[in-house]
Amino acid sequence: MTIAVIPSFNEEKNISSVVRKTKKYVNKVIVVDDGSKDKTGKFARRAGAIVLTHRINLGVGATNKTGCEAALKLKADIIITLDGDGQHNPKEIPKMIKKIKEGYDIVFGARIKKRKKMPLLRKLGNRLSSNLQNFLFKSKLSDVQSGYRCFTKSAYKKIRWETSGYNVENEIIINVVKNNLRYCEIPIDTVYNDAYKGISPVDGFKILLFMVCEYLGRKHEDKADRERHPLS
Repeated sequence: MTIAVIPSFNEEKNISSVVRKTKKYVNKVIVVDDGSKDKTGKFARRAGAIVLTHRINLGVGATNKTGCEAALKLKADIIITLDGDGQHNPKEIPKMIKKIKEGYDIVFGARIKKRKKMPLLRKLGNRLSSNLQNFLFKSKLSDVQSGYRCFTKSAYKKIRWETSGYNVENEIIINVVKNNLRYCEIPIDTVYNDAYKGISPVDGFKILLFMVCEYLGRKHEDKADRERHPLS
């Protein structure tokens, strides 16, 4: 069974269309309403989604986790995460599922097709974040902040994250590399409906700081482990 998880916050304008389009390619759609002040949840339910609601805004990481845990309880074999603002085209889902069936544990959607149309601030932040992530953790991805991802249930159990905010995208990649999961990246079509939305400069700084702290923390853990087991 394939289940799509759509984290959403104040997306009454786009969520109905996103749910209807996504339903064409999956068995079930779960929308997690992250404390919206509008009718996001109501419109998502009308469009045919299973709606879970956070009473307060917890962040995209916590929202995706709520949805993925629910998907597991519904016996999902494959989980797809995509944004509720219409940025991600559901037509890409079959391509992702095909890669999973070829043997990959997780597939990352890379915003390459419309990179020229990406707002400048997003483009610069994405490039810096991707370069730093790849350098520190030896990943090989061109777009580490894309939330459009597809993974197996067994992969999810290995990449479970603790981060509640935007750092979730980076933590997942760190866990993918740590657990030697087989991954790939495919180009995806992207629509930018709201230039103001997404990662702010403050969020971007927090992401960079998170990666550096994770890197230093893991180096310390590795050193301590070597000291405990010098012959291993």
